[in-house]
Amino acid sequence: MSTQRGSRMTWVVIGAGLVFVVLAIIFASRFGSDPTISESPLIGQLAPTDPIALMDEPGAISIADYDGDIVVVNFWASWCLACREEHAALTRAAADYAGFDTTFVAVNYQDTPDAANAFLAVLGKSPDTVYTVDEGSTTAFDWGVLGLPETFFVDRDGVVVGKVSGPITYELLSATIERIVLGEDIGEITTGEVENR
Repeated sequence: MSTQRGSRMTWVVIGAGLVFVVLAIIFASRFGSDPTISESPLIGQLAPTDPIALMDEPGAISIADYDGDIVVVNFWASWCLACREEHAALTRAAADYAGFDTTFVAVNYQDTPDAANAFLAVLGKSPDTVYTVDEGSTTAFDWGVLGLPETFFVDRDGVVVGKVSGPITYELLSATIERIVLGEDIGEITTGEVENR
């Protein structure tokens, strides 16, 4: 009798463990970091032009302010580990392409001013980048951001032509900008996982 009860208890524990594993997998897939779940609906569309508040001074910018430029829009935050990984590549590319009608816009997302400024104080602030802050997460919503970091490429006609999910390298930034100059399709590229807060 006690052997049957022990056997039944073992199966209950195994069943509960399986349920836990299945729920964990479902939770991870729903809220995890796989940016390939859906392609950006913005690809091939005009970039959102709603105002984005400047980070260091009063006022706001719009992507429309940079008509005729290639615009690289990067969503980042101090709490994003991969944002630290890609920061040097972004600042280097912003400097290298500043003379080629290419504008880099950094959008600080779900962060605090102190933490964002500390991040830039440690890792370096690019004089060739326009730093903005996403007040109320409305900019990320407009762009369909799934997690951080995400980088969007806007061509000289104001059309979103590419998106990179995950940390970006200098080589990928450079190659993508050059492909845009040549009028080639970019699409969506995944370099790694994105983070959510």
